[in-house]
Amino acid sequence: MASSTARAPNAPSAIGFNLAALSVMVLLAAVGLAYWVDGATREARTPGPVLNDDRLVTQTIAGQELSIPQSWFRNGQESRTGFASQIDLLVTLTPPEAEPIPVQVTLLPPSRARTSASLLDRVYLHQFGEETLSGVMGLVGKPVAGPGYRGETVWYDPLSPNPFVAKCLAPVEPEGAEQCVRTVYLPSGIAAVYTFSQPALAAWREFDSEMGRWLGRIGAM
Repeated sequence: MASSTARAPNAPSAIGFNLAALSVMVLLAAVGLAYWVDGATREARTPGPVLNDDRLVTQTIAGQELSIPQSWFRNGQESRTGFASQIDLLVTLTPPEAEPIPVQVTLLPPSRARTSASLLDRVYLHQFGEETLSGVMGLVGKPVAGPGYRGETVWYDPLSPNPFVAKCLAPVEPEGAEQCVRTVYLPSGIAAVYTFSQPALAAWREFDSEMGRWLGRIGAM
């Protein structure tokens, strides 16, 4: 009986502690939810890339002065006037009768990049396996079998002297889409590296002309 009597006063204390802990957990959950809602709201308010955006930032790369809409920058810290060694943008292509295509664009001096077409002749053709893939009308798909090219496929137009060429990498996640890279030299002399999902290859015939609409807008063509 003495032992039971001694433990009895601790019961309210334990209940109070549990209630306090539960209150803290509820408070933390509410704060976390508030931050999540705020972040989602900010993301929803963030404007996407718009072709006719007049909020321009002037940057110079490879001797070319570009006037770039604010909404095109992938990283807000890069949207500052001045000289740049690399410019990272995001645009959205809308080819005829196709879904919008988000494309990451990296602008570089030409000395820092090799075009995909030149790599086709000098590198990829010597590394192709025997298998030929289909699935993109007008393009030939060849797995790259050489060392260091695990899970990569090159898609190219075999009929053009200056072919469309893109290299695609297998997705990291099982249900993810392959990511493709295409590098070109623009008429201005700037190198452009395009990164996009593999389904966008279906619009490969319109790809460069659509990109020209966007990059011509900033003076890169």
